[in-house]
Amino acid sequence: MTSALHTSALNSLPLLARGKVRDNYAVGDDRILMVASDRISAFDVIMGEPIPGKGALLTQLSLFWFDQLGPKGLNICPIHLTGEAPESVVSEAERAQVTGRSMLVQRLKPIPVEAVVRGYLAGSGWKEYLESRSVCGVPLPEGLMNASKLPEPIYTPAAKAEMGEHDENITFEQTVAMIGPELAAQIRDISIALYKAAAEIALKKGIIIADTKFEFGLDKAGTLVLMDEVLTPDSSRYWPLESYVVGQNPPSYDKQFLRDWLESAQVSGKAWDKTAPAPRLPKEVIEKTAAKYQEALTRLMG
Repeated sequence: MTSALHTSALNSLPLLARGKVRDNYAVGDDRILMVASDRISAFDVIMGEPIPGKGALLTQLSLFWFDQLGPKGLNICPIHLTGEAPESVVSEAERAQVTGRSMLVQRLKPIPVEAVVRGYLAGSGWKEYLESRSVCGVPLPEGLMNASKLPEPIYTPAAKAEMGEHDENITFEQTVAMIGPELAAQIRDISIALYKAAAEIALKKGIIIADTKFEFGLDKAGTLVLMDEVLTPDSSRYWPLESYVVGQNPPSYDKQFLRDWLESAQVSGKAWDKTAPAPRLPKEVIEKTAAKYQEALTRLMG
């Protein structure tokens, strides 16, 4: 196991924000250094213990997908990578915190919409389907089961929440009201194209991408650019193809193992109420979670 980085501490650059996983630093006024820590969150609470190697793994997977889907690959849309080495913008003493877990990216105007695409019925989508035969206002046919593949991938956006709050599912019409019809349609169409291409690539490696979310920003020219992390187990539901059975929740390569453990965890003799502070993670939970992430990376990239 590599040593874990719970929180980066770079003094050579101004800190812009700390998210659940990433610490973002300003590089001039036109670039951002995104450092993926080994923090892990569940139920919108950041755990006290990091998952060794997780930040580097998320970064490697994002770079893999940017290569596949961006200008070097299928060229579905512009991406936020600058192509510069992250180590080039920090002091020599800070390089160890940055190497292998960082991306130097364009500074964009973020769009406050989580672009969610679902190819399979799972999680909250399955619960909603049981009640209304629809997901986020998108009507679906009768007779679908848990984990059913949808006839076509559907776009079910969410409004980005403040740190610590839950993103809120919204309809496509609500995104039109927020950002205008042209941009809303462009994000929807690009997101579905990205998902379809990625799902096809992953399937050849024995992985089903059940759903995922993308984030976009606008550059100074007003061009839509794919940003943040892409198609990682943190932003997507990855299922092993060989374990997939319609009607059952397949085992997943994400933090579902951690969530399941937390559902039965206790704090001071009582069931955890899903508010901070989180229960202390035992060694075996940390190791099993790390192994799940590693397996996804190994399957996709060899």
